[in-house]
Amino acid sequence: MCSKNYTSIIILIYALIFSSSLAQASAHFSKNHLVFVPPIGKTLLLIGQDMDTIDQYIQKTNNIPNGVMFYTSVQRMEGLLSAIDIGAGIQHGNAILSKYPNATIQIGLYMVDALEAINAGQYDQNLNILADWLLKANRPVFLRIGYEFDNPENHYEPVLYKKSFRHIVDLLRKKGVHNTAYVWHSYTAAKQLYSWNDWYPGDNYVDWLGASIFSTGNIPFAEKFIALSKKHHKAFMIAESSPMGMYTVHGKKDWFNHVFRFIIKNNIQAFCYINSNWDVLPMYKGQHWGDARIEKYPEIQKLWSAEINKKRYMRSSADLFKEIGWEVK
Repeated sequence: MCSKNYTSIIILIYALIFSSSLAQASAHFSKNHLVFVPPIGKTLLLIGQDMDTIDQYIQKTNNIPNGVMFYTSVQRMEGLLSAIDIGAGIQHGNAILSKYPNATIQIGLYMVDALEAINAGQYDQNLNILADWLLKANRPVFLRIGYEFDNPENHYEPVLYKKSFRHIVDLLRKKGVHNTAYVWHSYTAAKQLYSWNDWYPGDNYVDWLGASIFSTGNIPFAEKFIALSKKHHKAFMIAESSPMGMYTVHGKKDWFNHVFRFIIKNNIQAFCYINSNWDVLPMYKGQHWGDARIEKYPEIQKLWSAEINKKRYMRSSADLFKEIGWEVK
């Protein structure tokens, strides 16, 4: 009798230890979970950055991307509920929801010179508008909070930036937003005042890391940023990209070939391309960014089509959301 009781106690102890280990593993997974990540070896393709650009890309290339991009600001939430053009093309979140029902959405949230106000709750009303819009979207959304956090032109002080990032995520979660992945996006260039880690909001707040690639010179920095994403067990995207300042077909082809190799080498999980004619946009006038439209140059379109029609790149379909782990509610 005593022997049986002793054995039962030992079994119970081991069961409790095993149960505790599972709980800890589950907690670790939930802390470092990957949100809206394609299957291994697959890449999401997103196109931006304004309504006309997206429409023209689809018409000319006969390719429907599985994601589209647009921008708004924490200060005004412009371009969510109605159309606006502040010099970079038409931004209109509601139109995107209507026109592209099978597309994921990537949003750049501008908050330059607003960190202290965000942390003081002065933009909570605007953030509530954003929360309502995200819930209405009812599809996977990638939100780049304070994109290019390390670009000196944005002068995001690290402590204030981290606090703002967390404030926004906490508010959206409290509002019940469950369809949004939070992206920590670096401009991946040489000039930065602090270490990347100084800006990091924390594993509980970041789902994806993202990099800008506007020149091949960004790629070595992006490689280092990928190493950081692996350390934190996060997904990785090219969050903004375009062959900036390239005015020859040869230069453009070189840029695309470098980016395509980078995607394959590092198993990049999302590729966000800005298909704009920068030189005609008032916001970029005189900056000599060039014309990055794929459909403008037959050689570039041929190169592009050959790449994105490979099995790696996911197709827009009614099943896309399920493939990346989202069940439509």
